[in-house]
Amino acid sequence: MNLLLITFSFPPAGGVGVLRALSLAKYLPENGVRVDVLTARNAPAVGKDMSLLRQVPGEVTVHRSWTLDLPFWLRKSVKKAVTGGKAKPAPAAAPQAGKGGGNPLKQFIGNLLLPDPQVGWLPFALPAAEKIIRKRKIDAVVITVPPFSSVRLATRLRKKFPALPIIVDFRDEWLTTTLDLVSFNSNRKARLVAHKAEAEAVRDASTIVLVTEAAKQELQGRYPGVPKEKFVCIPNGYDTPPPTAESAKSAPPEGSRRITLTYTGTVYGSTAPGSFVEAVLGLPEAVRSRLLVRFIGHIETPAYREQLLSLGDTVELKGFVPQAEALAAIRETDYLLLITHDRINVAAKFYDYLGGGKPILGAVHAQGDVRRLLEETRAGRWADVNDPAAIRQMLMDAVGKDGVGLAPDYERIAAYHRRPLAARYAALLDELIGKARG
Repeated sequence: MNLLLITFSFPPAGGVGVLRALSLAKYLPENGVRVDVLTARNAPAVGKDMSLLRQVPGEVTVHRSWTLDLPFWLRKSVKKAVTGGKAKPAPAAAPQAGKGGGNPLKQFIGNLLLPDPQVGWLPFALPAAEKIIRKRKIDAVVITVPPFSSVRLATRLRKKFPALPIIVDFRDEWLTTTLDLVSFNSNRKARLVAHKAEAEAVRDASTIVLVTEAAKQELQGRYPGVPKEKFVCIPNGYDTPPPTAESAKSAPPEGSRRITLTYTGTVYGSTAPGSFVEAVLGLPEAVRSRLLVRFIGHIETPAYREQLLSLGDTVELKGFVPQAEALAAIRETDYLLLITHDRINVAAKFYDYLGGGKPILGAVHAQGDVRRLLEETRAGRWADVNDPAAIRQMLMDAVGKDGVGLAPDYERIAAYHRRPLAARYAALLDELIGKARG
């Protein structure tokens, strides 16, 4: 079985956005799949991580094509210039979908780059993909997004290869959540372009893979005329050895030692820290003095940085670090912090948290999939992300002498390791190729 995996970002680019594609390239060969990867040679990234590149098996062939995109630092500078460095409003206060408005310069620039700024990769990616499919005798294609502009490759490749199995792999749900919480542009025109691109991809792909059940249900509801079996959920996962009761055991905090709460990953619209900061500022001094909150990763806007820095010596901002260092921090902390306003999507770091074996404290959407997963795995406690008082009580319980008192379901947690998840992906590919061959 010969697979072409199309992903805008791939190692040595760092960050959580490359991990799903990396895991497929890493584990699919164990399931009899020869993998070719097509990626952008100059894709912007928060940093380089050569340790991720070393995980790519030698038998995987990586093809790199150019993209008309700005370097990461320059793109962030442009975004800061047109937004004034302001954070996106909290979800409850966000404008209604399609209302437009906002900074005219931002709208003008954003309308030039629809569905997203990475659209400049498509003129290079499409001919490269066609060449690889023919030369390498590709049996199936997986296109993993975001960036969401890559969904257009499904429609363009379908015109060239009518019988080729094509999977569009959505790491994030687009129209209901990401477009408003994260996207550079979410005005009426952006929404129309996004809906058209997604609808065409759903029509032209053989299968749509989602990483959460909530996202799967969202797309099934949005496209009621499409057979439900076209939508499949294969979640994200972690790559460290699955935790056990013995490996996760840690000594309780003693004396006056500060208790470390660690957050990894980008701080951006869907992980806005305002309510968490409010909760910490309201802690009794005797509790707050024992707490150290460590943020590891890129902070999207100056506004979020200012909010976090208002916590004074309670907070430590580490910035981007290679994945190996982030995983070490996960193993060495007392608790892991999760913040999400997103009802549908589950951040990839959640699964790294599961694999780390330390208790998770989640400020999450009360009806979201993260809450469901926390309760399913019993890997942590949660509070409503819009309720600072509930977050504060969760923190007080964690700092207290008895902690949060969890009994994780290690069997369920083990099911989220990337190796068995890749085996599920291989089975799906085998089924699609079998149908295509009749």
